[in-house]
Amino acid sequence: MSSSDRRAVLRGLGFLGLGGLALGSLALGGCGFTPVYGPSGQASRLQDAILPDAPQGRDQYLLIQRFEERLGRGSDGPYALGYAYAISGQRMAVTGDNVTTRINLVGRVDFVLRDRATDAVLLRDSVDSFTGYSTTGSTSATAAADRDAHERLAVLLADQMVIRLIAAADRLAS
Repeated sequence: MSSSDRRAVLRGLGFLGLGGLALGSLALGGCGFTPVYGPSGQASRLQDAILPDAPQGRDQYLLIQRFEERLGRGSDGPYALGYAYAISGQRMAVTGDNVTTRINLVGRVDFVLRDRATDAVLLRDSVDSFTGYSTTGSTSATAAADRDAHERLAVLLADQMVIRLIAAADRLAS
């Protein structure tokens, strides 16, 4: 079957175009699928419900800033989030003259979600990731690349934390 024949068949079945979206939505809705960020999705249960510990330093500030972008500020919410954020730098590319030309930042966040009323641990987990930057530019360019890499790492780790929390939302006490 040629590709144009396949497209005609798929179009006839409603898989291409806006009709495909509607058909796909009906098919997913029939199997019990609900969007995570929909009105009754798992993320809605966590929106503005988690109060993270106050950040200490720029890296933690960037982590919590991204976390709150995704789930909102939970100053009156039922959950508290404690975390330990660690970053290490690793020399990845070294010239024969022992000059480092690339650095990887490896980050890890161990976090605990607690019930604020009872202090009971509801979830304990950790996430890790890495990012890198080049050191071959000027001193100011290298410093800017380092700052940018720290920000990218914080975003990666915060997004992973949010994903884990959303995945566990059904198990959390109401």
